[in-house]
Amino acid sequence: GSQYALVDHDANGDHLDGAGDYRLTLPPDVPAKDFWSVVVYDPQTRSELQTGQPFPSVNSQRDALVHDDDGSVTLTFGPGGPAEGFDNRIQTVPGKRWFAILRLYGPLEPWFDGTWIPGDIEPQR
Repeated sequence: GSQYALVDHDANGDHLDGAGDYRLTLPPDVPAKDFWSVVVYDPQTRSELQTGQPFPSVNSQRDALVHDDDGSVTLTFGPGGPAEGFDNRIQTVPGKRWFAILRLYGPLEPWFDGTWIPGDIEPQR
């Protein structure tokens, strides 16, 4: 099975803006038996956001993600190009809003019982 969580506002309650920079930290041990992903979508088309990346997403099975010292994974979102930690970056498009979906494939008990909760998308201003 799979479980999905959608977010379209940042931690301050503002819509996610393609011109802004954001950060999302997923705590250690993402509760997915198979794999997990975060995908960015265009709210107008409800299709994946068209960016300079082949996929506007990160995927724990496909990508060589950088883990933080505590085992968490910090993802960054923004219009800028390659930078340190780019493997953990999802590109956005200035002038376009966006939303993200966290997908868990083979979700585990900590997802269902609420003991694992993803962080908020924090604006980096």
